[in-house]
Amino acid sequence: MSAKTAIELLAPARNFDTGKAAIDNGADAVYIAGPYFGAREAAGNTLEDVERMANYAHQFYAKTYLTLNTILYEKELETARQLIVNVWNAGIDAIIIQDMSLLEMDLPPVPLFASTQTNNATPEKIKFLQDVGFERIILARELSLNEITAIRKTTTIDLEFFIHGALCVSYSGQCYLSQALSGRSANRGACAQPCRAIYDLLDSDNQTIIRNKHLLSLRDLNLSNHLKSLVDAGISSFKIEGRLKNESYVKNVVAHYRKKIDALLDGNKKYTKASCGKTLHFFTPNVERSFSRGFTNYFFEGRNTKMFSHDTGKAIGEEVGKIIQTGNNWFIYSGKPLHNADGICFFDNRENLRGTNVNQISQNKIFVQNGEGLTVGATVYRNFDYLFEQELKQVSRRSLSAEIFFIADEKNIQITTKDESGITVSLILAQCGEVAKNEETAIKNITTQLEKSGNTIFDFSVIEINCTPIYFYPISLLNQWRRDLTELLFAEREKQRKKNLSHHSPNDISYPEKKVDYNANIANSLARKFYERHGATVVNEAFEISPTNTAQLMRTKYCIKYAIGACQKQGGKEKIKEPLYLLNNGKKLRLTFDCKNCQMIISEDL
Repeated sequence: MSAKTAIELLAPARNFDTGKAAIDNGADAVYIAGPYFGAREAAGNTLEDVERMANYAHQFYAKTYLTLNTILYEKELETARQLIVNVWNAGIDAIIIQDMSLLEMDLPPVPLFASTQTNNATPEKIKFLQDVGFERIILARELSLNEITAIRKTTTIDLEFFIHGALCVSYSGQCYLSQALSGRSANRGACAQPCRAIYDLLDSDNQTIIRNKHLLSLRDLNLSNHLKSLVDAGISSFKIEGRLKNESYVKNVVAHYRKKIDALLDGNKKYTKASCGKTLHFFTPNVERSFSRGFTNYFFEGRNTKMFSHDTGKAIGEEVGKIIQTGNNWFIYSGKPLHNADGICFFDNRENLRGTNVNQISQNKIFVQNGEGLTVGATVYRNFDYLFEQELKQVSRRSLSAEIFFIADEKNIQITTKDESGITVSLILAQCGEVAKNEETAIKNITTQLEKSGNTIFDFSVIEINCTPIYFYPISLLNQWRRDLTELLFAEREKQRKKNLSHHSPNDISYPEKKVDYNANIANSLARKFYERHGATVVNEAFEISPTNTAQLMRTKYCIKYAIGACQKQGGKEKIKEPLYLLNNGKKLRLTFDCKNCQMIISEDL
């Protein structure tokens, strides 16, 4: 029988506390940034915290991956190499990278994962990355189920896919809009999020088609109902987006997917959990009650009109109900219950998003901190659920089950424990007890003391007490033996923990394209060397190095024409004069449409 495929739930860790919460609530792995070169500039961590995170995760045979997924400038190459050496020594299990220069370096045997920033969207690209030494590919978010299946048919590499969280409207790694508009590079971890900004849509006559809308803003991804299809298609790592999200968000979303995945794995002969341990949750997870802009399955089942969030780029949360009456800083509504201190939001009659807090609830009236803009008929959303946040403050406990066998005779005592991973250790001691006057009390004493878990991660269960005769032992002695047994088990678990080693050997496998331009994000000599060694001619360096006003600032599978019903290819009836333009604060951007590939391109208006 072939080995089962491990299915991994991968969660974000803004810092150690958030990562610990992710592990405690059931994550099989976390991804965390080091001091620099992570694609979220505001989510850096010290080496000490990275090591602390890895050590904590390893207790459950969970893993910790370092995000080093920005492009690197020439002067940063040695710093990046040394960082990899340091985090490998600190216990990191893999590095998530974008810059191909790292494959040209002398690195420790750390597995490399190709970040979604490397634009992993075609079978040819994934096959190439597999053949040059990557151990995992993080696929583009835009892929449909059929496209994922096609990639799996031509590759054998481990595949990771985003299942939840915010969506970049651009193909990842291919967005230069932030750099062009603000000088803040998305490929350097400093995205200014222009996709969440307000735009006007203009036609070729400069006539306004749509005014003051978040025309590039997408809803958040939620593939809760598609996990089995993803596993069957070849995905073995489910990734939650959100390295800037807080601890309560991570707890809730991880717990939600842990329950979904456990149900999928239960009794399954092909798949197994990627780590060990069981979590006791003290709340009922519900992703509707955490940060979201509304949900979409994006392109998973093909193109649809429910993926965008044109009214706002902010989180609106859970829909609560409709307002049926208003007064001075109060309203009456029909819908789900609200509670004191809830945060709510709604759109006023000018379609502006407004937010306020619930101050008091008196009978059926909801008194709010600021009732300006309340209108009859408006939909109320709860974007801060006070009671749920209080529930989330409780600490979930993740533990490992372990059986204890206590055997003794007149000369020796042998205490053996076997944990759920099958790891076994024993204490062999000289007999030091007194023959029990009350055998029942003596047996109960042994059981009670050895089953105490204290502050450890183990849930001990005494399975057998076999003593001839029955001996009585002081409580202090039994407690010491349990502590000694626990230390032995910890040490043996670490000794037997599998560490994946990956030795990188440069080769000359041909790159799928003959020429590469700024979209390859080449910002240093080693990255150039990589592409040239694989037979590609480098036409342009990275946009951040050599900006050009003729560059495509964004290529996206999302299409504004389709979203507003003007795509003739998809049966749209709205006719508009092209080219189209986006206007924001006086800055005009040109839209062109690659209808053959169903893609939209944003460029500077020259």
